[in-house]
Amino acid sequence: MNDFDLDTLRISLHILSVSVWVGGQIVLAALVPVLRQVGNDAPRLAANRFGRVAWPFFALAVLTGIWNLLEIDVGDRSTAYHVTLAVKLLAVAAAGTAAAVHSLTPSPALRGITGAVGLVGSLAALVFGVMLVF
Repeated sequence: MNDFDLDTLRISLHILSVSVWVGGQIVLAALVPVLRQVGNDAPRLAANRFGRVAWPFFALAVLTGIWNLLEIDVGDRSTAYHVTLAVKLLAVAAAGTAAAVHSLTPSPALRGITGAVGLVGSLAALVFGVMLVF
């Protein structure tokens, strides 16, 4: 059995933060039809409450992601690793930007588009992150 150390803490925090960010989006998207039945403001209220939880975890994912990179010698990695990392970082940026626009826009059409882009970007970042481990 390994000892609990900073690597365990770092990786656990990263996985937790990504789970809250990505999983929360999936759960909230699944709840929207039911929330609409509860009342016109229910989806907005739930989304606002989710944002209070999700954004700190997004920030934690970014911080622990940077910490992860600082723990390895990125310069010794292959070109394929660098390309995968670049695509992952673009996906993270797209997800964060789309989620921010989604939460700020009054346009239902733009909310729909940015919600989808945010979720797809988040899922892509998750998959590319897993690829970096192997």
